[in-house]
Amino acid sequence: MIEINMLQINVVAVIAATAASFILGFAWYAKLFAKPWIKEMGYDPSMRPSAKTMAKGIALMVVGNFLFAWVLAFYLAGWLLLPGNPIEFGTLAFAINSALSVWIGFFVPVHLSRVVWEKHSWKLFFINSGYHLVATGIVALILVYWK
Repeated sequence: MIEINMLQINVVAVIAATAASFILGFAWYAKLFAKPWIKEMGYDPSMRPSAKTMAKGIALMVVGNFLFAWVLAFYLAGWLLLPGNPIEFGTLAFAINSALSVWIGFFVPVHLSRVVWEKHSWKLFFINSGYHLVATGIVALILVYWK
């Protein structure tokens, strides 16, 4: 546990949340929604990235997952400093409310703009934003319960 400006961050929970969101991303995009995602992205299903490209992608994904979990940990810790501590409504309610507010406020607008400006399909919107909803929920639950 580290404390920065009165915000208490459990680094082990951040690392566990990073791993959980990485595993979810693999399951989501490589197993559950691989075929429709590949089709909607316009990729050739027979093409496979090189080992170097895969290693780079995995490394960047881990860094991105860590940064997301780290920032979400600060977001959650900040809420806990407010008078009328939101965790009084219940740990599960706090985690779900936090995850939904982050997803609606940050991920949904990005994915909506991709539908409008990058011509992504609504199917791709639901695959990608669905991943971010589930990942944000899992990361929030890990961070809130593993204080």
